[in-house]
Amino acid sequence: MAAQGAQTAGADPVLPRAPRAGAQGASHEAVEVRRSARRRRTVTAFRDGGTLVVCIPAGFSGAQERLWVDRMVTRLQAQDQRRRPSDEALARRAAELSARYLAGRARPSSVRWVANQTTRWGSTTTADGSIRLSDRLQGMPSWVVDYVLVHELAHLLEHGHGEAFWELVDAYPRTERARGYLEGFATARDLPLDVDDGADPASSLG
Repeated sequence: MAAQGAQTAGADPVLPRAPRAGAQGASHEAVEVRRSARRRRTVTAFRDGGTLVVCIPAGFSGAQERLWVDRMVTRLQAQDQRRRPSDEALARRAAELSARYLAGRARPSSVRWVANQTTRWGSTTTADGSIRLSDRLQGMPSWVVDYVLVHELAHLLEHGHGEAFWELVDAYPRTERARGYLEGFATARDLPLDVDDGADPASSLG
């Protein structure tokens, strides 16, 4: 395979790879293979900016390299799909969470990702039953997204943030952990923590 891009010391060149079925995002993804003399059998992969880095043992043959690069790219893309569900998958997950934690009483008319919520994680319009989640949540752990969904579903039953509302939300067992995760994320990026415009019929999670 012909190399493109600059060669870096101690690493194979960055190779653009063709998209795989079901992949989201860019039409192709740059993959950098890093060989290490310290590795004997283990292979790891991670994202560094826009590049997928695959670390393999220095003794791997070309065939082993191709096999493991393909395997790790597929694995990471599958993880991306789980962490970036479609609007349809998001709606299905909301229905599952409503049934499990809210006795199925919260029934949104729609659940979708939006790109224009830069100071809120999610929002609910109680007048029409629609729920919107910020696309900043994409890529975060699924239990964090689940918490935001439960929070917004609870707003379909309780409009404010009173005691009855938090009793509903606290049925989700990872509420405190997820709130801490989001607060830490916001603090690290100097983002607003608890933005709630208080507008009725719209409620929001900052």
